[in-house]
Amino acid sequence: MTKAELIDAVAEKANVTKADAERTVAAFFEVVVATTTKGEKVAWPGFGSFSTTSRKARTGRNPQTGAPVTVPASTAMKFSSSSTLKAELNPKK
Repeated sequence: MTKAELIDAVAEKANVTKADAERTVAAFFEVVVATTTKGEKVAWPGFGSFSTTSRKARTGRNPQTGAPVTVPASTAMKFSSSSTLKAELNPKK
């Protein structure tokens, strides 16, 4: 699903204009990024939670030359789905 398709779907589902849906979705992502940047977790019951995780610096390899390359430490966004969402995605047959 592209951003435009997501905005269209949200606008239709919430019965709002596409402009309102785009502002709302953009605001949601801004809040998630701002909150997780501070090291806090954003949780939505029944859906999941967004948090950050730290990756240590490590030595990698250049795939073309095989030469060692230092990969710096970084922070990554992490999403953990809730048990409710997992059950929805994996229904018992």
